[in-house]
Amino acid sequence: MKVAILVVSSKILSGAEPDQGRETVERMVTELPGTPGVVVAYEVVSDDRQTIRDKLIHLCEGAQPDVILTLGGTGVRPTDWAPEATRDVIDKEVPGIGEAMRLESLKKVRTAMLSRGTAGIRGSTLIINLPGSPKGAKENLAVILPVLEHTVEKIHKRDG
Repeated sequence: MKVAILVVSSKILSGAEPDQGRETVERMVTELPGTPGVVVAYEVVSDDRQTIRDKLIHLCEGAQPDVILTLGGTGVRPTDWAPEATRDVIDKEVPGIGEAMRLESLKKVRTAMLSRGTAGIRGSTLIINLPGSPKGAKENLAVILPVLEHTVEKIHKRDG
């Protein structure tokens, strides 16, 4: 499974803040059960809706990953645009993924209800919004990992 990771953070892009989630998310991708994932792209973009949208399109058309994981930009701050940018580029929304991540996260922290992450399909690529905190990204990714391979197989019209 080919996976692209898109970090949405002006602070990380500018070097004002370290990228603390990269190692964790890359490790989880490469240790996927069943078919291990391969990170085919890792990009950092600013907190800007148009920039996020353009990069998602570029990744889908260029690297052609099976999955794009966005990290960050899912909250309620004025600069949080990942869900809107994702909806701008997808053909189909898969809202159950975001709902499942929020449901599980709510068991741990009440502020999980503020996360607006979603998921959807553009062409044959599944795009999933994860929170920006390394802990939140790891916990949310763990929720969806059991269905990730099955979802990709269905998108690619393979039985699984």
